[in-house]
Amino acid sequence: MLRQPVLRRVLPGMMISALGDGMSMVAVAWLALAIARPGQAGVWIGLAVAAYALPAPVGAALLAGVMRRLTASRLVAADATVRAASLGTIAVLAAAGRLTPFVYVLLLAVSSLLHAWGSAGLYTLIAEVLPERDRVTGNALLSTFNQAAFIVGPALAGGLTTLTGPAWVIGADAASFAVLAIACRRWAGRPTTTGSSRAAEPAGGGWRVIVDRPPLLGLILVTCAFFFLYGPVEVALPVHVADGLHGSPSLLGLYWTVFGAGATVGALGAAALRNRSLRKVVPWIIIGWGAALLPLGLTEAVVPGLIGLAAGGLIYGPFSAISTALFQAGTPPQALSRVLAVRTALTTPSTALGTLLGGPLVTVLGAQRTLLISGLLTIALGTAVAFTVRRRSHDPWPDPWPRRRWRPATATRLKVTPRNSGDTEMTSTDTYDGCTTPSSRRTRPS
Repeated sequence: MLRQPVLRRVLPGMMISALGDGMSMVAVAWLALAIARPGQAGVWIGLAVAAYALPAPVGAALLAGVMRRLTASRLVAADATVRAASLGTIAVLAAAGRLTPFVYVLLLAVSSLLHAWGSAGLYTLIAEVLPERDRVTGNALLSTFNQAAFIVGPALAGGLTTLTGPAWVIGADAASFAVLAIACRRWAGRPTTTGSSRAAEPAGGGWRVIVDRPPLLGLILVTCAFFFLYGPVEVALPVHVADGLHGSPSLLGLYWTVFGAGATVGALGAAALRNRSLRKVVPWIIIGWGAALLPLGLTEAVVPGLIGLAAGGLIYGPFSAISTALFQAGTPPQALSRVLAVRTALTTPSTALGTLLGGPLVTVLGAQRTLLISGLLTIALGTAVAFTVRRRSHDPWPDPWPRRRWRPATATRLKVTPRNSGDTEMTSTDTYDGCTTPSSRRTRPS
């Protein structure tokens, strides 16, 4: 990846913005907790976390006519610019003491308006620059940035929040997106591909491409359900730390840090799974994450919860790289940015809807029970998906994403066998990507 000029210059901006996002995991929730009225903390935390992602489908739908004409780097730059401006305004208002919960949620919603296109631009850039065999590795590197940011970001945010308050952490997040916007705008006009991914646009939109490919549609539905069940965790964990454990922002940062440490190792290991049937790996990741939540839901001890989140991060780490690789492999290059935008527009609000549900659940059931229910339902979802994948593996239809051993094609061997009838049987054996295909035909001698 470092041999690619565009990636070599844009990747540092991606790393810095990922660090800012890691800090926002603590700052967004804690700022909502600080400005909310007594007894309304769970509701406003849910609204704030949801607003940071929920408007993505609105931007994906309403701005499709404009955004789909932009290159991948321009998509990333536009999203980063909007985020930097909105989060910077939040930081200024909070520092001046003029930030209300309603205005806070509104500005967070504006900041996420182009998130679907920005995320699509990142992974489309990977698909444009790298050959197909290296895309899982490229996706894994981006996932590693995001997960590694949870090692430093939440811990740094916890300390800064304790010393200066969450407003300054939000300001640092805004500055990180400003760096990404500048890096991408510098290279927005440079060609990043030989032209294969800039072929003629398909007649249908991204949603039509997904509907015409049932494996992609099924993967989106499973991902939406998985993220929806994760959503309540982002509400329940801060409340559990603050009320159940009587902890500080630093303890919340520590929880997300151990999760990020495990997820970083898991994301780095995603490339090792590229020769496996990726669709069979997905349900086991879901089951593993659900099991990792059980210590938080069954005990109030800090250490088992930290171990559970670390293991959960290790299991969840490869999910983003694997699911994105499945989309990159199953989508026409000219429609990839729109398909990925539709995917983000559907999956990101799923988490937001889960957080919205998490607010009332935490208020009614309590934070710890909410974590337990999320884990049990996630295990049930993964089990159902594993059963479905196993049943369909016996169908006569081929795997839409077969395992590939990335070897160069070998020469064709031709065997000619004379027969009594004077015919000649030509048997050829073609090998491509490690798959041997025999073919036979009978011809008359010339």
